[in-house]
Amino acid sequence: MKQYTLYGWHLSYFTGKVLCYLRYKQAPFVLQPVNLYTLTQRIKRETGAVVMPVMVTPQGEWIQDSSVIIDHIEARFPAPAIIPSTPVQRFAAYLFEAWGDEWWVPIAMHTRWSYPENYSLFEHDAGSALLPWLPRFIQRRAVRFIAAKLRRMLPSVGVRPEQFSVMNAWTEHMLDLLDAHFAQAPFLLGDRPTLADFGLVGTMYGHLGRDPWPARELIAKRVHLRAWIDRMAKPAAPTQGAPLLSDDQIAPTLTPVLHAICQEFLPLLEGINEQVKARFPTLPIGKALPRTLKNVEVPMGEGRFRRAAIPYTLWMVQRTLDVYRAMAPQEQAQVRDWLRPLGGERLLRLDIPRLQRQGLRVRPEAGVKVLTPA
Repeated sequence: MKQYTLYGWHLSYFTGKVLCYLRYKQAPFVLQPVNLYTLTQRIKRETGAVVMPVMVTPQGEWIQDSSVIIDHIEARFPAPAIIPSTPVQRFAAYLFEAWGDEWWVPIAMHTRWSYPENYSLFEHDAGSALLPWLPRFIQRRAVRFIAAKLRRMLPSVGVRPEQFSVMNAWTEHMLDLLDAHFAQAPFLLGDRPTLADFGLVGTMYGHLGRDPWPARELIAKRVHLRAWIDRMAKPAAPTQGAPLLSDDQIAPTLTPVLHAICQEFLPLLEGINEQVKARFPTLPIGKALPRTLKNVEVPMGEGRFRRAAIPYTLWMVQRTLDVYRAMAPQEQAQVRDWLRPLGGERLLRLDIPRLQRQGLRVRPEAGVKVLTPA
């Protein structure tokens, strides 16, 4: 059987997500570390962005974005399915994926770049991948350039010294909640992984679970969370019959996590959506929105958190809402009834203009009306 090629690094947030997924699915693939030429030339030419991971199919198609990669493989290797068949669990799986992909990025960036001891591992892995044929001193120079670019991104995602105490307190509390859940269940929704787990594992595989400081200070003492990360990284042979919770239930241990999603992530989405809709009337036809917009301030635990609005986040949530809108009326009612006591029912009414991916940005989907500036 012909193989897929996954271009990425172990230390990459979204490569970890896809890598764990492909291992679980036992899809035929090879992981190819991304060198400088592939990253800046081939991938940019094929996808329009300098980004990883990227998957190349046996037919030579280049696929960018971890969610699109998963959709592609899931359609071709349907068993074992990672999308729950019942409405509440299916909606929850997509919601967890969006939350894992978008909300956790500042935490992953903070725990990596705010603690200098992590740099030696980053330098080794990135240098060996970028310029494998050159001496170490040249590799180190290249890595310093990449690291400087990544550090310049930190303020835009909210990694700002005045917010560290809020971020640290939130992270400790959320990891405690997840550890308590995994003490009761092997995966988020039951006895097998779903899209929910693969969405959350992105931040845990390459960042919190692998970088020296967070792996030691945050993960090691939470043994059930550590065990879940290890199960995701080295999955056992998949068992199609392994059950999720019966009667379309979500474990009570996830209730405080879901409350946090509704109280924190949902306001972020509303703030981004407000800015995106304000930009649409003057956006030239066919033009993508900027990668980042103005700051948005939202709750984070007991504090407040400010970061730039990123329109791409809305495309992820558009996926979640599309799942809801494709359901039968009775199933939609079950989802509404589940979200209501969590404080999340208004998510279903979020009026996101239809968006289409364009590299790392989004633009109005064909047919969405925007005005050309005079």
